[in-house]
Amino acid sequence: MTAIGLGVIEQGLLWGIMVLGVYLTFRVLDFPDLTVDGSFTLGAAVAARLIFDGYDPWLGTGLALLCGLAAGLITGILNTKLRIAPLLSGILMMIALYSINLRVMGNKSMLSLLRMETIYTDLAALGIPSQLTVVSLGLLAVLLTTMLIYLFLQTELGLALRATGDNEQMIRSLGVNTDTTKIMGLALGNGLVALSGSLVAQYQSFSDVGMGIGMIVVGLASVIVGEVIFGNGSLRRALLAVVAGSLVYRAVIALVMQMGLPTTDLKLFTALLVILAMSSPLLKEKILCRKTTRGGTKDAVARWN
Repeated sequence: MTAIGLGVIEQGLLWGIMVLGVYLTFRVLDFPDLTVDGSFTLGAAVAARLIFDGYDPWLGTGLALLCGLAAGLITGILNTKLRIAPLLSGILMMIALYSINLRVMGNKSMLSLLRMETIYTDLAALGIPSQLTVVSLGLLAVLLTTMLIYLFLQTELGLALRATGDNEQMIRSLGVNTDTTKIMGLALGNGLVALSGSLVAQYQSFSDVGMGIGMIVVGLASVIVGEVIFGNGSLRRALLAVVAGSLVYRAVIALVMQMGLPTTDLKLFTALLVILAMSSPLLKEKILCRKTTRGGTKDAVARWN
């Protein structure tokens, strides 16, 4: 396998955990949560700061997950208890997290982890080949996360969470506290996003205060690309499609970079990819409709002649 191919798989798996978090808030809960841009960096900042200060990298990764849960919890409280609109709740939390992330990193815009022990160096010490540590951990984390989400969404609490996203008024009329399900969904989603941020920071050997900018668009692009290509007929298929979408997105990015796309145009390309993926069902319908119309016209002309 080439270095580019291995890099695509590594990035697709590590960012895949973030995409699963976006799927929980965007698709399951139907909540446009912009907190993701801040919570991804929060996870990276917490893990990097603890590793930089000499703490165990596994402890840093676990605390990053908890901090992400707390960020999502606050967004949920802003929306449900203070009645702030979903979009504005996410924006407010994202702005607040920018300052918090700077403080976590000691008022530095970047924190380097070069030549420091991370969870990947710990895995290499166990005998796993160093070039396969990221893939091994990423695959294990993605499979475990996908399985836990699948099992959770089939429990009574998980079904209430899905029903909140489908029809909030209906599930509330059945006596379910939708405020609680919203807060829980946002906390879980942002916890996964922060966990992904901590793994990515250790993979890149640095944490940057701007590394989360545009992360929500990347997450949406991966979710939508996965659904368009692989479908979402069942819960299991939808979750696998989300992970596959993350891998496909990274492969597409690697391909266009090899073709000479400047890194400064990456955000623009991602936005265009999301637009294309979201409009693909309508475009497909129009193309089929045009073909049907042309076919009908040709048949009518043939009958006339």
